[in-house]
Amino acid sequence: QVQLVESGGGSVQAGGPLRLSCAAFGYTYGPNWMGWFRQAPGKEREGAAIIDSDGRARFAESVKGRFTISKDNAKNTLYLQMNSLKPGGTAMYYCAATSYYRDSVRLTPEDFGYWGRGTQVTVSS
Repeated sequence: QVQLVESGGGSVQAGGPLRLSCAAFGYTYGPNWMGWFRQAPGKEREGAAIIDSDGRARFAESVKGRFTISKDNAKNTLYLQMNSLKPGGTAMYYCAATSYYRDSVRLTPEDFGYWGRGTQVTVSS
């Protein structure tokens, strides 16, 4: 059974950095796409960054140049380095993975079948 476990959330001042991690369990060969999504109170879940097993990454316009996504395929662990955080970045951050092999995915929750429980990130001004 696939399980995604996030860690690294917390409180940070605007302009500061934070690094999230997501460990994936239960895969035989590992998911080919993984990503980070976030959901602020009262808003829909939105994609922040996704990456495939070959390292091809895609970012939402709102985080480009500030967030970096990386993946350790040997450890089935996903990372999100967030720099220059803004108060608008306060949200629950979720790790997601595809549930079957896909050549490409969109930066939308509908394309991902497995989800972690989330880790809270709070950015204060």
